[in-house]
Amino acid sequence: MVVAATLLAAEDDTRKVDERLNDAADLFGEIMSAPDRSIPQGLLDKAACVVLVPGLKKGAFVFGGKYGKGFSVCRGAGGQGWGPPAAIRIEGGSFGLQIGVSSSDVVLLVMNERGMRDLTKSKFTIGGEASAAAGPVGRNATAQTDALITAEILSWSRSKGAFAGISLDGATLRNDLDENEAMYGKRWTSKEILNSGAKPPAAADKLLTVLSKYSMRRTG
Repeated sequence: MVVAATLLAAEDDTRKVDERLNDAADLFGEIMSAPDRSIPQGLLDKAACVVLVPGLKKGAFVFGGKYGKGFSVCRGAGGQGWGPPAAIRIEGGSFGLQIGVSSSDVVLLVMNERGMRDLTKSKFTIGGEASAAAGPVGRNATAQTDALITAEILSWSRSKGAFAGISLDGATLRNDLDENEAMYGKRWTSKEILNSGAKPPAAADKLLTVLSKYSMRRTG
């Protein structure tokens, strides 16, 4: 009975992770399919990694707080394609969701190698260890301000269909070892997954395909 219950719990965890991977793929595809209201292509092409959090919750798990689960994905060798996803949790922070909105999708671009190293830590604080800024929106938007040029992380949110840059200062990103175990069968950390050459789970195929569709190779 105990073994059966354990197996059922593991299957349920895997199903939830698979659904979240699919949601992350849908999130990114929907945002990028509207060029005038999307992440600027030039910034996406320069990014080292992308973090997708479909359905950040407000006050759902921690009273007065914010909590979400998602995935970080970094460029493959030589900046070509995308590597295996690592599960992350995002918690707390000074950022707010719109009044009356209890859930918001969040997208982060990690713009350089230093930001990528932060992403491989067991946890780090946005705006603390990693400089951050709200990202611009639209095909013709540029990153000419000092804040955008120097930021290691750019961030956006989507709620009630509106997509805009958002400050995530104070939010903490952590490895999610339970979700990684559901994907890979091992309690790997982000450092052990990102750019490791590990075989991505089949459920990540859709996510990696949509990332490659909109930015196959890193530039700049």
